Amino acid sequence: MSLPILSLAETRVLGVLVEKQRTVPDTYPLTLNALLSGCNQKTSRNPVLELGEAQVQDALDNLRARSLVAESSGGRVMRYAHNADGVLRVPSQSLALLTVLMLRGPQTAGELRIASERMHNFADTSSVEAFLDELAARPAGALVARLERLPGAREHRWMHLLSGEAPQAVAALEASAVASDPMGEVPALRAQVGRLQGEVAALKATVARLCAELGLPAD
Repeated sequence: MSLPILSLAETRVLGVLVEKQRTVPDTYPLTLNALLSGCNQKTSRNPVLELGEAQVQDALDNLRARSLVAESSGGRVMRYAHNADGVLRVPSQSLALLTVLMLRGPQTAGELRIASERMHNFADTSSVEAFLDELAARPAGALVARLERLPGAREHRWMHLLSGEAPQAVAALEASAVASDPMGEVPALRAQVGRLQGEVAALKATVARLCAELGLPAD
């Protein structure tokens, strides 16, 4: 089966369904309202979204068309469950790692081990890396990719490939790069750029003044 290419909203919906199945099984399958809250929660999410009910419903419809979500009636409202393990055919441990990547963006193996504790307790970082390597070398298509190390970083980060090369995935990656800048290099670079821009503006003003004094065109 070819690798599904999901939108950011679809990725968030699928990730929330897997997460809540593992962490709050008593409320699973989820109602639309519970799913909406999980998609828009402010913690453990990167990027933080503000999806509307119609957007979540549209994502659910698209995921159902790919057999990744199933709908059932429970009480007075419809409830939704994922079928990610059946479609992707990956071990439970791997699905936990994919879920964290879907919900939190690019992560190091160490960060993944901590963030996935409520879904699966990995023995150590090496075991996380082993499952990531399997996902990256999956015969049916890689589900994760290892990224280049950021300047000053000790570990590589990983990202999921369920959204392909979508602009949203790139934006999430850039946001994560800024958020994971422990040495403050990004603010420092911005300050340096601002200083250089000020120096260029001062030089331009000096050249313009000299040209005016010499009667030369400023161009």
